[in-house]
Amino acid sequence: MTSATEHTFAPPVMEARRWLDGVDFPPERPLINVSQAAPVDLPPAEMRAAMADIIVNEPQAHLYGPVLGLPDLRAEVASQWSVAYGASITSKQVAITSGCNQAFAAAISAIAQAGDEVLLPTPWYFNHKMWLDMAGVQAVALPTNAALLPDPEVARRLITKRTRAISLVTPNNPAGAEYPAALVLAFFKLAQETGIKLIVDETYRDFHSQTGVPHPLFQQADWDQTLIHLYSFSKAFRLTGHRVGAMITSPELMAEAEKFLDTVAICPSQMGQFSALWGLQNLTEWLAGERNEILARRAAIETNMPQLTAQGWILKGCGAYFAYVEHPFAMASDKLAQELVKEAGVLALPGTMFTPSDDPNGARHLRIAFANIDADGIAELFTRLAALRFSLAPSS
Repeated sequence: MTSATEHTFAPPVMEARRWLDGVDFPPERPLINVSQAAPVDLPPAEMRAAMADIIVNEPQAHLYGPVLGLPDLRAEVASQWSVAYGASITSKQVAITSGCNQAFAAAISAIAQAGDEVLLPTPWYFNHKMWLDMAGVQAVALPTNAALLPDPEVARRLITKRTRAISLVTPNNPAGAEYPAALVLAFFKLAQETGIKLIVDETYRDFHSQTGVPHPLFQQADWDQTLIHLYSFSKAFRLTGHRVGAMITSPELMAEAEKFLDTVAICPSQMGQFSALWGLQNLTEWLAGERNEILARRAAIETNMPQLTAQGWILKGCGAYFAYVEHPFAMASDKLAQELVKEAGVLALPGTMFTPSDDPNGARHLRIAFANIDADGIAELFTRLAALRFSLAPSS
């Protein structure tokens, strides 16, 4: 039997969790889990109180809603994004989805069919690769440089008559790299020139280290004919279990995406949408505090890195929720990641989960997702990694 799902790999986070089976973690050295980017803390208390009120007093929270989302939430996103990007965005250009992964799936379904191609910078976000696999769309690996940034001219050479889009994630998952505004604009112009779409996943936008307009894409003429912007409320307001995301693009493309969304979920979670709307209207200062905490953890990564650098580790990228590191050991990262569970009490994902199977770079890297460990936890993580005594790889 051959099915769509057989064309892709098992969910990486679920696979990594199986490495914990049968391993004991003593109280004095508990597991440090840096495998998943989703926040594990609950939404703030004031939001949970508002959610309780919505459950009791908002009948619409329990019924089907519009396929493209709650009108008030679409309008709020359009208004706030217009301010954030110095642009003019209308609610007709906004759809609410069941998480950002569904937004990506809807976008691909609206622009591509089996046999088409989409360019993904490597290391790539594995769920994007998985969906392309299941849709029969070829993921074309776009290599990145030493700073983990893709090159528009390299992308140009990879574009064929079957290419339908270039997909970027910034700040990047898994690399942590923040794509400069000029680079994102260069990719927009390339996509516009070649008649393909530019998908920009900004799930981690709220934790960017720089303030101000992240990029000028929404300010470009006819931006919605080229750009498909994706966003997640899961990271901003800790609404991971409520599955609320957003897609911003042209109304014409939205009509195509609506067919997919109606078939898959009928409508996004009403409860999640009302919660996201409340968060947008009431949690601006709270979210700024969350950003400051993530930036402090990023600084802790950089502060602790020298003890690993002395042993041959290299910090390749660090931003938003992620650090992407090159390890110095002779074993490949997929084996190393499993050994870390037993030898260091650390669960991290190997670079092999973010790269094509024939890309040797995957074997040299690990992703550290630090959203759920504070500065003290980061210091302990680096202490444990520094204590490892595996065989070193030969000098290149």
